[in-house]
Parts: sequence; structure tokens; C-alpha cells
Amino acid sequence: MSRVSVLVGGKWAQVMMDPNANVGQVGQSAIALCGRPAQLKFKMRRCSDGAPLGLDEPAKKMLRNNDFVDLVMEGENWSLPAVPVFADAQRSWVEPTEYLSMDGESLTTEDLVRLSKGNLKIKLTQEAEKKVCDSRAVIDLIIKEGRVVYGINTGFGRFADTVVSPDDLKNLQDNLIRSHSAGVGDPLTPERTRMLLALRINVLAKGFSGVSMETLNGIIDAFNASCLSWVPEQGTVGACGDLAPLAHLCQGLMGEGLMWSPQSGWAPAKDVLQGHGLKPIILKSKEGLALINGTQMISSLGAEALERAQAIARQADIIAALTLEALKGTSKAFDKDIHFVKPQPGQMEVAFRLRSVTHSSVHPSGITGSYERVQDAYTLRCSPQVHGIANDTIAFVKNIITTELNSATDNPLVFAERGITISGGNFHGEYPAKALDFLAIGVHELASISERRIERLCNPSLSQLPAFLVKDGGLNSGFMIAHCTAAALVSENKVLCHPSSVDSLSTSAATEDHVSMGGWAARKALRVVEHVERVLAIELLAACQGLEFHRPLKTTAPLEQVHKLVRSVVRPWDKDRAMSPDIEAAHKLLREEKVWEVVRPFVEQYARTEKK
Repeated sequence: MSRVSVLVGGKWAQVMMDPNANVGQVGQSAIALCGRPAQLKFKMRRCSDGAPLGLDEPAKKMLRNNDFVDLVMEGENWSLPAVPVFADAQRSWVEPTEYLSMDGESLTTEDLVRLSKGNLKIKLTQEAEKKVCDSRAVIDLIIKEGRVVYGINTGFGRFADTVVSPDDLKNLQDNLIRSHSAGVGDPLTPERTRMLLALRINVLAKGFSGVSMETLNGIIDAFNASCLSWVPEQGTVGACGDLAPLAHLCQGLMGEGLMWSPQSGWAPAKDVLQGHGLKPIILKSKEGLALINGTQMISSLGAEALERAQAIARQADIIAALTLEALKGTSKAFDKDIHFVKPQPGQMEVAFRLRSVTHSSVHPSGITGSYERVQDAYTLRCSPQVHGIANDTIAFVKNIITTELNSATDNPLVFAERGITISGGNFHGEYPAKALDFLAIGVHELASISERRIERLCNPSLSQLPAFLVKDGGLNSGFMIAHCTAAALVSENKVLCHPSSVDSLSTSAATEDHVSMGGWAARKALRVVEHVERVLAIELLAACQGLEFHRPLKTTAPLEQVHKLVRSVVRPWDKDRAMSPDIEAAHKLLREEKVWEVVRPFVEQYARTEKK
């Protein structure tokens, strides 16, 4: 029998739905369960999307198992906001059936991004469960023997020398979470909260944190039900770990504060958990500290930035090739021998991709095939060298972030084989902070050079194309302001690329006297990558528009496929129209890696030919 949670006057009721009941009868049952007098006049709506529910409609048609419903009596106000914060995430979510096994050792950035989408559930390997149990046994023995150990029966930070009595150990952990839930700003999206929660589970699965399997299973159950805490994005200095965001993450799991699920939207955490048949976790000794001490906010956001950077870097090469064709450039600068004598890995990779889609005997171009130019401007000729370092930067950062994803980063660490705990500094976020600052700098250059290529496309003195890529210039402005948008984003990136990790402010009464500022490094790296995506989306549109002026000639087969893809969502500019929707449509293609998807078979075909 299906169950729904109904909010009546600020109180939740769990109603088991009779298969033959209508929505109104479900409402009447909820009113009775909440101890309110029977009512004839009331209204109901789904919490997930705010949709009104007809009282005479069949309940099984209008409501799903575990749905959350807001009910208001005549003359009263709705208890919850009408518009959900993350409506898209609610509409698109389907409960997953596939599991990812976690062992604390092998999580990849690709795995983490897949987990963010809500397409996978989590389970631990048997080996991980054993390590967790062995680690917890050490903590239990310390408590039993009455030893004084930091984080188990002492205060924290400046209060590390303060011993806490056995009767107050639970309050110690609860107070730690409540006091550290001091973040501000907008909440993380459901996707980013899933990444944060999944990564914390992976770190606990390593077996060096001292949590119990009971608590860890409760956290996994919450993840699998997509019950996600309110986590403000600001407040971490990146040492002693990401304390504030991780405390907010834990607070919801304790049944305090707000929590989101696809069925409930934002609601009190205790009610969301109850509505999904879950119980709040009850923290045991050391568990509060084990749940908030680490670099998971930096690393999870960094993993997203990294994956998006990798996707746009591949596609930037294809977009540059389109521009080269529109400007009737030469592919001679991508000759294999040129790059063999300067064998930087990223440079060689980019040059290969450019060779594989520009004019060659494998993929001839009707536009540039019979056109001979000695050499092009640097924005075309030096694409392998400029794009190449972005690719090498991504590879460097990926190594550091992947290591961080699978590292024990809390304090103190529990070493079960030795039967001891040791205080250290693995929570310090300097590694991912520095790496993500480097990522922002490296990837930004893709936008910087792209903006200059847009200028060449729009400037008739450089392109031999109509000014701003439109007919009847003067009457029409074409890409004039689209180029301004690209320039504005590149300028913003110049500020965002200032490294946050060069800053440090002493905190916790000078106990934590050097911090990484890695949270801002991760957040701004994401912003830089998004700006890069949008600048390249504008170049993609401009290059495709440039090709229109070469018709009926056609470019290479792979680039014609890209042009066809773009034209499937954006029509050519015959006259001026609002450009923002078209830029967003092109950006969506890049976010979904559609440009790479259509050229990949051609790239692989060229690779086989070049090896012969």
C-alpha cells in the first residue's frame, strides 16, 4: 500500500492510501491523524511542484508512493512556499535501481558526477564494512578504558585540552554539529549536495574515521532516498576541513534544519526522513567530528569543475577548427612533425584532433582544400600550443583531485591495526585548493583565445566576411553584442583567476593559523569553467554562421556534422533576433558533449588512417 506525507497546519501525518480512495479522503485521514476537527472545505497540493490536487480525483492517479502533500483549511495559509527551489531536479528524478560499490579507494571524478545526477545508489563492499567495524572497535575500547583522546572525549580546536565527562559525550558531538552549522549563502543544488554526501561516504568507507556501521548505513540510506540537507555554499576556509558545509550536511541527517527530496521539496529534515521511512542518525562518540572534518566540499565541487573542463577542452578544438574553416585558414600548422619536435602531451593531442577534422585526404574540405595560405594569425596557428596547456593542466589537476577523493582527511585518524588514534593535518585543503586555482587559470585561456577568434570572425577587415556575420549591416547588428558578451565573460574570468589559495587568515584563536581558502577556489573554478563554456558557445554559433557565407561549398565531413547539429537547434541569422536563447541552446549542446559526440567517430577513423 502506498504512503503519502500530508502537512496539516504545520504538522505532518503519514497516510496509508486506500487504492480506491480519492484525494479528498486522503486529506480527511490526514486531518484526523493530526487531531484536527473534521473539515469539509480544504485544498491540497503536491509539495514537489506546487500542483493543485483535485479532491475528487483518484488518489492512485494523482499521488505516488512517498509523495509529500500540503493541505490548507479554509481561511488558513499554505504552510510551505508555492514555488520549489529546484523544480527541474524534482521533475527529472527517477529512483535509481543501479548501485555503485564504494570501498574508499577507487572513486573517480566520473563516478562522482554520475552520482550527482541521482542515477545511482550506493552500497559498501564487504572489505570496506570490515574496515569500518575494526576502526569503530578502537574508539569503543578507548571509551571503555577511559583514555583521554582528542575529538573523542575532549573539546575541539582551542578547547582541545578540555576533557569532557562520559555523561556529556553525546552532547559534545551534537553541539559540535550545531555550533559549526554557521554557513551562509544559497544552498548547494541537489546535484552538488549528492556529490558532497557521496564523497563523505567514500571517505568514511576507508575505515580510518571511527564511525559505526549503524551511523554510516543511516547516511547511505539517506543518500539512496535522495534526502539532501540544506548546505549553504559559503563559510569554509578549507582547514580544519570544510567544517561549516559538512556540519550542515550532518545536521539534516540528524533530523535538524531543512532537507530536500524530489518528493518533498524543502521541508523540516525530521519530516522528510520520516516521510521516506528513515530515522535521524544518533551520533556516537567521535562521529560528529568524523562527519565534518575533511576536504569534501572543495573536492566534490572540484570534481565537477574538472569534468566540465575536460568536456569543454575537447570541444574547444572542434570549434577552433570550425572557425579556421570559416576564415579559410590553413591546417599546415597542425602537421604531425611540427609537434613531434615539441612533444608536449597536450599540444600533440590538440594538434591531432585539429588534423582529424580539418582538410586532409581523409576528410577533404570544399572551402579550404584548394585555398593556399602561408600562415594564419596566432589564434588559429597556435591553437595546439594554447589549448594544449589547458589539457595538460586538466590532467595534472585530475591526478590530485582523484587522490583527494580517496584519501582519509579527518582528524584524528584511527589506525585499527595499531589500535591507536593519531592527530595530523590531512584535513588541510591546500592540495585541491592550489590545483583548482591552477585549473581556473589553465582553462580560462580557452575562453581568452576563443574571444579573439570571435573578433576575427566578426571583423570584416580580418575575415573577408560580412561585418558581424550578417547581411544588410547597419539595419542588422548581427554578432556585434554577442562578441561583447564574450569579452565581458573573459574579463570576469581575469578577476576570478586570481588564486584564492595565496590568501590565509588565522582562525580558531590561532590554533588553525594557516588555511587554504579552497572552498572559494572550487566555487570560482566552476564559475570560470561555465564562462568558458558560454564563450565557446558564442564562437560555435559565429563559426557556423560564417560557414553560411561559403555556401554552396562545404567544409569537411566531421565539421559538416557539427554544423548540422547546431542548425538542429539554432537557425541561421538572416536578420536580427534575440540571441540569448540561441546562446543558451548552443551552451546546452556543449554541456551535453553533443559536439564531441558527433565528431568522435571521424576522429577515431582518422586515427586509424594516420597509424598506417
